[in-house]
Amino acid sequence: MKDIFFISVLLLTVSCLDKQVKILPKEQSLTESVYASATIQPDSLYQVYAIVSGILDEVFVEEGDLVTKNKPLFQIINKRPTLNSQNAKFALELAKENYNGSAAILSSIKDEIDAARLKLKNDSINYYRQKNLWKQHIGSRLQYDTKKLTYELASNQLKLLKNKYNRTKNELKTTVKQAQNNYHTATIATNDFTVTSKMDGKIYALFKEPGEIITSIEPIAAIGSANRFVIKLLVDEVDIVRILNAQRVLINLEAYSDSIFKAQVSKIYPKKDERNQTFTVEAIFENQPEVLYPGLSGEANIIIAKKDKVLTIPKSYLIDKDKVKTDEGIVSVKIGLQNMDTIEILSGINKNNYIYKPNK
Repeated sequence: MKDIFFISVLLLTVSCLDKQVKILPKEQSLTESVYASATIQPDSLYQVYAIVSGILDEVFVEEGDLVTKNKPLFQIINKRPTLNSQNAKFALELAKENYNGSAAILSSIKDEIDAARLKLKNDSINYYRQKNLWKQHIGSRLQYDTKKLTYELASNQLKLLKNKYNRTKNELKTTVKQAQNNYHTATIATNDFTVTSKMDGKIYALFKEPGEIITSIEPIAAIGSANRFVIKLLVDEVDIVRILNAQRVLINLEAYSDSIFKAQVSKIYPKKDERNQTFTVEAIFENQPEVLYPGLSGEANIIIAKKDKVLTIPKSYLIDKDKVKTDEGIVSVKIGLQNMDTIEILSGINKNNYIYKPNK
């Protein structure tokens, strides 16, 4: 009876094993990749802000227009900066006229210097004549002292006028420089009301219409490269440590559903987006599609590693992540590379060991 029972159990076990799906491990190339969602954006895309507030008067461009660096995009109106600029210009012109003009303050002081120089010359002649006479005991002491005092006063007056001329010249020169600075500052403030492009590119969006209020905290346009695009990839935080620059990326875009495009990782942003627990990775096309638009989306696989001739099994045959069922029972295995469906077996079984798919 015991023999019959043993035989029955054995036949039942064999029967169950026969009903289970079994396969042999297979040698093949295996590529491990990280999944990421992909969005297309123009290279160097930036939002345009005004640095002043006012009313939007004119919009010089339309969406889709190509622009060059420093090209005017918007004109904002505000009368005060214009009036300040005009007043600063008038002050500069007056300062220059006082410094260089025919009716300049310096010219009148120069005339006084010329008159003082003539007077000094005349008083000098009278003084030295009287001095010679006094040496010969001709004339009175009072006459000599009077001529000497008159000469000394004329000399001092000439020195004072020369000092006044130099001091006034320096003051007027400083006034001109200050007026130039004030005018330059007022001109910059006026120019700030004309918003220009910071790059050669394309207008991708306009956010304001003429007549609307413009502030420095709201964007008024979006500009980016006209023909260079980058791929923004969102990578889960559990995978970001495996991403490196220059890794190959395979991309499938919704707009080109039948095509796979190759790219390379070009930048890894270090800050995590706390809202969706992802990191942003940037990639560049190796061969960019001819037609691209901002916001085109798709899926991407970032290639982490690739091996040729490795022993692989389907992931669905794993038990508890590191075991498989064989004819000898449950066996532990060491795993290596893996993708969505397949996993590399480093040790534990060989290509001649049948493995069984576990029951769900």
